[in-house]
Order: sequence, then C-alpha cells, then structure tokens
Amino acid sequence: MPAYWIAHVTVTDPEAYKGYQSLAPAAFARFGARFLARGGQSEVLEGPEAARHVVIEFPDLAAARACYHSDEYRAARAARAGAAEVAVVIVDGL
Repeated sequence: MPAYWIAHVTVTDPEAYKGYQSLAPAAFARFGARFLARGGQSEVLEGPEAARHVVIEFPDLAAARACYHSDEYRAARAARAGAAEVAVVIVDGL
C-alpha cells in the first residue's frame, strides 16, 4: 500500500536552498519516490500559510520512513537548515 509525504515549505534563502535541491533527488530515487504535486498554484483554506505544498508517493510506509532517515536525505536536510521553514508529515495510503 502506498504512503505519502506531505510537505509545506516556505523558502527563506533561495540561494542556500539550492544545496537541498541538489542533494534530495538521490534519496527520492533510492526509495522509489514519485512526485504527485510540487509547488504550483495552491490555496490555503485552513491553517498556516506556506509558499509551496509537495505530495510525494512512496511504495509503502517503510520506504517513506527509510527515505526520511536515510544518509542521503539527512545530508539534504542539513543543507536546507536555515534556508526554509518546512513541515513534513508521512501518511499511510488507502
């Protein structure tokens, strides 16, 4: 059963964020991630505003968790530190 990352992102330092953008794809590729939504037009109906909303599908919950905790994604998160406000939730699919 698939699982999803749902992320809400506001980039505060676009130049520093490029480090994250160069590192994160390796983690996503390793764990079979598929982007369903990334940026684009959005409308917040309830809750805090974020500039970007991202939905990433993984083969299963174990892959979604493993990706987040992988060495590749840890490096990407470290590169992103101070460059964005981020909230990430992992959700089990139906």
